[in-house]
Amino acid sequence: MRTPPSSPPASTMILTVTRACNLRCAYCPTAKDGWPSLTEADARHAVRLFVDRYGGGDIKMFGGEPLLVPEVVRAAMEAARDEPRIRRVYLSTNGLGLNTDWLDYLRGFDKGILTISMDGAPTDHRRLRRAISADIPDAYSHVVDLLPELLRTPRVVVTQTIAPATAKRGRENFRHLVNLGFKRFNLLPGYFIPWRPDQLQHLDTAFAGIADDFRAAWARGHNLYLRNLFVHAPTPFFNTGFVVDSDRTIHPSNIGLSGALGDTRVDTQVGTLDAPPTRRALAEKTAQVHDILRPALSDKVWDSTMAVDARLTHMCRGLYRDYLAHRARKRAARAEVRP
Repeated sequence: MRTPPSSPPASTMILTVTRACNLRCAYCPTAKDGWPSLTEADARHAVRLFVDRYGGGDIKMFGGEPLLVPEVVRAAMEAARDEPRIRRVYLSTNGLGLNTDWLDYLRGFDKGILTISMDGAPTDHRRLRRAISADIPDAYSHVVDLLPELLRTPRVVVTQTIAPATAKRGRENFRHLVNLGFKRFNLLPGYFIPWRPDQLQHLDTAFAGIADDFRAAWARGHNLYLRNLFVHAPTPFFNTGFVVDSDRTIHPSNIGLSGALGDTRVDTQVGTLDAPPTRRALAEKTAQVHDILRPALSDKVWDSTMAVDARLTHMCRGLYRDYLAHRARKRAARAEVRP
């Protein structure tokens, strides 16, 4: 959900550990080819810099697909493990790099939050997520084969991506993911791509149905979680903070991940790992991101992005009262069983 442009402190570090990816998802804007990846030393250096210069906070690791460079991911996580100024470490993945060893590791990593991106039922998931070569496993089947281990892993969040082409099945796909056993969700409608009016109407219907499913679950006392209720950002989809791109440059936002927005990196760059910006310089550049982003987009893409984000915001605002009532009932139930 979008909030007005601001210049917050760098309480989040975004590590783009690699731009490489083993999938080519129909809606993904990330420029993937021809980029370097961070090294293990880069990852450790970035964590140390984040703590010493910017005071630490949360770390979010993205790609591309981060688990294509597992040693870099592990280096960042180990650097963060015993650092008290690091609160949480978020790892976002398409799931193909996960295995029982990784899930065992994550169960022992108290700060970790694993986010797996899925589209819903296998037909839509496979339709939108094409492997780059025939030797790459089916992404849906790979995740489902790991379900017993995944459901034993704490703090697993599923990001349900809702593309324009699948919006009319948005609620059906959400229910499919719930029926697989997942309890924690992040909803991600397709940003920075065009939507037709009929597709936006389908998204309205899907969000209304998904909201009803959350209300019904909470009324039954089920702990269904929606991350979107707690996320507010100045730019939809993209992340703001201390951003380290895979080429070691530093930015206040990762809008430059998009191939269509690659030229904005010249304007957003504020340093490198070898010459990092001051807190003030990073904050000043953060305040400019919106003005850099808007002229780089067509009116159609901008209007579509604002439209889908407004619908997501509307859904979340309609759920807050129900969520708070659910939390109050849970607290009351816990109080009743205390000796």
